[in-house]
Amino acid sequence: MPDYLELTVDKFTFKVATDRFYSPEGMWAKEEDGRVRVGLSDFFQQHNGDVAFAEITETGTELAVGDEIAVIETIKVDISLPSPLAGEIVEVNPAMEMEPEKINFDPYGDGWLALVEPQEWETTRESLLRPEAYYEQVKVDAEEELRKG
Repeated sequence: MPDYLELTVDKFTFKVATDRFYSPEGMWAKEEDGRVRVGLSDFFQQHNGDVAFAEITETGTELAVGDEIAVIETIKVDISLPSPLAGEIVEVNPAMEMEPEKINFDPYGDGWLALVEPQEWETTRESLLRPEAYYEQVKVDAEEELRKG
């Protein structure tokens, strides 16, 4: 169970898991036994609404940083999700086909999207945000959203 940095803005509480890295777009990447599991941050999923559909790029696909790793459909919008790392998709979360709402209920656990065999992970990891830096970005973004109202 990861530890979290928690931020409350207005009536919303956002969690940032401290055991992974983040892209500025809100994707997380967590190293596990030489592979990297990828998903959406809590802030990203809350900001975009309830996930009704998730289509993950298929196993065996080679990705570059920024390539589409998945598309999610929410009640608000359809979103193309950029991969935070380069590598080959070796596993897709089977729950996404029938239970994409797991992204909303458990974004750092059962709501993961894909497992990737990374290329140049050490270099890529250095370009991603550490949890504390992502937390600060979420704080700025959430407060800005609140001001827009």
